[in-house]
Amino acid sequence: MAGPDQKSPNVLLQNLCCRILGKSEADAAQQFQYAVRVIGSNFAPTVERDEFLVAEKIKKELVRQRREADAALFSELYRKLSSQVSSYAALFAQALPRDAHSTPYYYARPQTLPLNYQDRSTQSAQSSGSMGSSGISSISMYALNGPTPTPQSLLPGQSYQAPGVGDCLRQQLGSRLAWTLTASQPSLQNSTSKGLPNTVSRNVPRSRREGDTSGSVEITEANLVRDILYVFQGIDGKNIKMCNSENSYKVEGKVSLSKSLRDTTSRLAELGWLHNKIRKYTDQRSLDRAFGLVGQSFCAALHQELKEYYRLLSVLHSQLQLEDDQGVNLGLESSLTLRRLLVWTYDPKIRLKTLAALVDHCQGRKGGELASAVHAYTKTGDPYMRSLVQHILGLVSHPVLNFLYRWIYDGELEDTYHEFFVASDPTVKTDRLWHDKYTLRKSMIPSFITMEQSKKVLLIGKSINFLHQVCHDQTPSAKMIAVAKPAETPKDAADLFTDLENAFQEKIDAAYFETSKYLLDVLNKKYNLLEHMQAMRRYLLLGQGDFIRHLMDLLKPELARPATTLYQHNLTGILETAVRATNAQFDNPEILKRLDVRLLEVSPGDTGWDVFSLDYHVDGPIATVFTRECMSHYLRVFNFLWRAKRMEYILTDIWKGHMCNAKLLKSMPELSGVLHQCHVLASEMVHFIHQMQYYITFEILECSWDELWNKVQQAQDLDHIIAAHEVFLDTIITRCLLDSDSRVLLNQLRAVFDQIIELQNAQDTMYRAALEELQLRLQFEEKKKQRELEGEWGVTAAEEEEENKRIKEFQESIPKMCSQLRILTHFYQGIVQQFLVLLTTSSDESLRFLSFRLDFNEHYKAREPRLRISLGTRGRRSSHM
Repeated sequence: MAGPDQKSPNVLLQNLCCRILGKSEADAAQQFQYAVRVIGSNFAPTVERDEFLVAEKIKKELVRQRREADAALFSELYRKLSSQVSSYAALFAQALPRDAHSTPYYYARPQTLPLNYQDRSTQSAQSSGSMGSSGISSISMYALNGPTPTPQSLLPGQSYQAPGVGDCLRQQLGSRLAWTLTASQPSLQNSTSKGLPNTVSRNVPRSRREGDTSGSVEITEANLVRDILYVFQGIDGKNIKMCNSENSYKVEGKVSLSKSLRDTTSRLAELGWLHNKIRKYTDQRSLDRAFGLVGQSFCAALHQELKEYYRLLSVLHSQLQLEDDQGVNLGLESSLTLRRLLVWTYDPKIRLKTLAALVDHCQGRKGGELASAVHAYTKTGDPYMRSLVQHILGLVSHPVLNFLYRWIYDGELEDTYHEFFVASDPTVKTDRLWHDKYTLRKSMIPSFITMEQSKKVLLIGKSINFLHQVCHDQTPSAKMIAVAKPAETPKDAADLFTDLENAFQEKIDAAYFETSKYLLDVLNKKYNLLEHMQAMRRYLLLGQGDFIRHLMDLLKPELARPATTLYQHNLTGILETAVRATNAQFDNPEILKRLDVRLLEVSPGDTGWDVFSLDYHVDGPIATVFTRECMSHYLRVFNFLWRAKRMEYILTDIWKGHMCNAKLLKSMPELSGVLHQCHVLASEMVHFIHQMQYYITFEILECSWDELWNKVQQAQDLDHIIAAHEVFLDTIITRCLLDSDSRVLLNQLRAVFDQIIELQNAQDTMYRAALEELQLRLQFEEKKKQRELEGEWGVTAAEEEEENKRIKEFQESIPKMCSQLRILTHFYQGIVQQFLVLLTTSSDESLRFLSFRLDFNEHYKAREPRLRISLGTRGRRSSHM
């Protein structure tokens, strides 16, 4: 595609001239200039308004100086002159351009520069009588795009004989006005003088000023113009050179200039300083490959602007050369003067100032950061400056958009110089691709792309790569994303910034939704992500009740043994038996084969209950959701739930022991107190464990699972599912007292669990002793009856004494059992009271409500003063809410 430069009117016109003439660009230069002059002509100027304003200003200035008589005379002469010469307004426009846009570099296009030159012989031969009422014959074609020429009657060096006094006054006044309004004219004689202005040649230096003892001679303005044109290119002139100490162009000290010329020269020389600044930056960066594609695009944009600037300089040089060849005098309408250069370079100066400011602001930046720096300069109220910066931004952002479109449509990231805001780490393995391989470089995010958009861009490309590398899905992107790939040209990049909130946002959103939807469909249909999530809930979070209960029954004999005597293959066989005997057998075989047994690290004194755990193997794409960290959380939660479920299982065995042995031990009334005490303590423990199980099962697991499932159903991308799953696990870890902040509470709860195990051991010991004693008593009675049936004495004195002695020893052991139960009860209640105090002071509202349920009848409150204070305080807080 042709670049923007190849479509400019200048280039098209030059190509046309070359084709018509059949010559090269250099040979057709003169004809090209003539064509530009003809096309830029305007034969109907309107200068009356400017003429009137200037006349009014002159009259006001005379009145302000208390020269009312001169003002009246000027007004009368002006009225008479206006009635005779309609084109007299050209006098006032010689040094005041009609508008700021009649410069040869308006909008960086030199085609409006006047290139025509009047024939000097024809001009000098014109008479004042040839000026008709329309005034067209007195105005050159060139003047319509540049300053208007001075009427011939007022040109310096022309003799004009006034026949009368009025004509003489008119001549004097006209000379004064020409001197006032024309910067290129030399000083005229005093108004009281009757002589004519001195003739000033372009190449004759001015005389030494009066009182100047230095002997220096003022340099001609023509030489200054020539020097200035060299300075425009960054080249030192004969009299204007770069001052390194002040970092600016200065007129040499030996040259004597008037203050106005010196100021004008300094203002023009700034253009050369700006050019040098920009050129130095582009020369340094163009050869730096590490600057990247965005930086090279920025340098190319600066080169393009400098190219337009050089076109202006070439036109100015050719005009100066032509004037030198034809011997044009300073002061004629077509000559180059400092004031004309000041007007003509107004627009280029604005452009170069903008470019220099961009160069300063972009120092040390690259990639997206450089694009952000350029974009910051578009936020201006000046439409001229904004259009320039937007044009540069379109070129600079083109590589960024190329990176972006290749990333979101193909998943490819070829960022050799680290300019794009998506970074890739090639050392990351495939199993961590989603989490660690691709990240955002926040410093490289362009300011015209929001953080939300950049995150979506990251997700789009990451999803494509995840599908290809992890899911092994080679579906072309065109089938995943039903969006046409946009054209990748600088013009598209420029158009992007005019509709950032609509077109660009729609492209990003469409690619994001289509890619994410396709990825979730693959994970759910091909890899059964949701089924694996439900399996975690059923097996690792003990949601499959019948399976867990049966597994615990089968494992009880094995797990009661020391942990060092366990073998994993035996436990795996028991697990398979539990699966086949329960509803778990109807699950997907893909899920069941992932279920396994895991033995934790064994510590001295551990039993099988302390080291047993279920495990669930994850790999492939689902390992992205169920990471190693997640599986370690599941393991911690399973161990906690398994221990709590074991406490419930133990208390169930204790209750069954009470029910079974109560009738058997009725014949031993001395045990009634011990049995009652044991039953009361067991009931307290059953209440505690039931409330804890309710809290864990319903308030933690079920509520959290419901929230997770709703979020998963509404998830728009994989990150939403991962985030929801992590929140689910974090909530369970926190509310199950497994986080670091709840360590004291967890220790108290484990102490309660230990007391339950102590009760089981104490009750088993008591029941063994009682049942053994009962068995001996029944055997003694049976033996006694047997002897009586045989006609013998039922018992001898020695046997009776021995029986009574054994019974007495048993009865003496009962107080010891009672004291052991009392100590156990005391410890248990103390631990529960401390646990309740910690619950009531917790920041979690659900834990504070748990304390109410655990002490619903205020049994512990009556025993613990701290609990009363804490509960009362909290009750008052609740009443004020």
